[in-house]
Amino acid sequence: MDEDPIKNRDESLQRLILLLRSIEGAQVTLIGDTMLDRYHHGFANNLNSTAPVPVLKIIRSEESAGASAHIAIGLTSFGMKVSFHTFVGQDSEGEAVLSSLKTSEVDVENIVSIPDRKTLTKIRFFGSRESLLDREQILLQADRGPNESLDPDISTMLTSNAMASMNDSCALVISDYDKGVVSEEGAQKLIKKANDLGIPSIVDPKLTGLDKSKGATVVIFEKRGLSLLTRRMNAKNDEDAGKKLLKEYDWNGILVLGGIDGVYLHHKDGASIHMPCMAPVARQQIGMHDAAAASLAAALGAELSLHDAALLASAACECVLSASTSQEYIDSSTLTLWLDELSWQMRISDR
Repeated sequence: MDEDPIKNRDESLQRLILLLRSIEGAQVTLIGDTMLDRYHHGFANNLNSTAPVPVLKIIRSEESAGASAHIAIGLTSFGMKVSFHTFVGQDSEGEAVLSSLKTSEVDVENIVSIPDRKTLTKIRFFGSRESLLDREQILLQADRGPNESLDPDISTMLTSNAMASMNDSCALVISDYDKGVVSEEGAQKLIKKANDLGIPSIVDPKLTGLDKSKGATVVIFEKRGLSLLTRRMNAKNDEDAGKKLLKEYDWNGILVLGGIDGVYLHHKDGASIHMPCMAPVARQQIGMHDAAAASLAAALGAELSLHDAALLASAACECVLSASTSQEYIDSSTLTLWLDELSWQMRISDR
């Protein structure tokens, strides 16, 4: 008898809702690069008198912890413990990151603060036309951070500390922005230990650093990133490229984030799966990778299937797409409500 896809999806949603309502106390080991996200919002009504660029009249500014710190906040909001290994500079931006983490009740004991080093900061300027447009768009992004490479001894120390914490963890997350926290040797040691312990490893890699992720349970790409690899590999299509990558790097799965196109799961055990985007509106996409990583860790750490974990990540990405910029953190209650809504929509459509 053929399986009922609607029934199976609803059963998956119910498992995920139960998971989010019952998670408490499980630990995840998280290691990766951290940054501060800073946002300036305003009106761009005029052009500069000496150059064809908009003049932004700033009306409000916000900032939040980003990259691996964003994942730590997401996991903590699920009710999980996070053994978090990263660094910040001893500057005002580093203090802002630590303050954001402490406010969200993330343990900062294993975060290294480095003297005379700048914290990576991404500054984004958003503008709209006053009284004419109600949707902002990004006008400019400016990155500010250190010019020198991170001392390899610090990377080694962070990796060693993360290794020690894994014995008490249900999952490993590596968030790599190629800023020095995660070396190829360190990442491979961490993934090997995760495999030896029988816990899942989730890696958000740079496309130029895929060797760091060999042997991981699942890696996270954007759709345009996989499409770029498809062309480089002369593959027939993204699915064909996914199969080749799974074999070459010994991954169990690739989660591909497509934004308004939804989420794609390429995995070893069968045909690729497409989960269409159900978000009512797409406002922005900042934070999708981090929401997906946190969701995968929560679901796989609870020994749910890769399909269920991808479904939770898809729902988390939809919450991010619907959020306002700088309010993209995904907490348990918001995600549970959205899963309830998806389940209800499926039952209505099946009538």
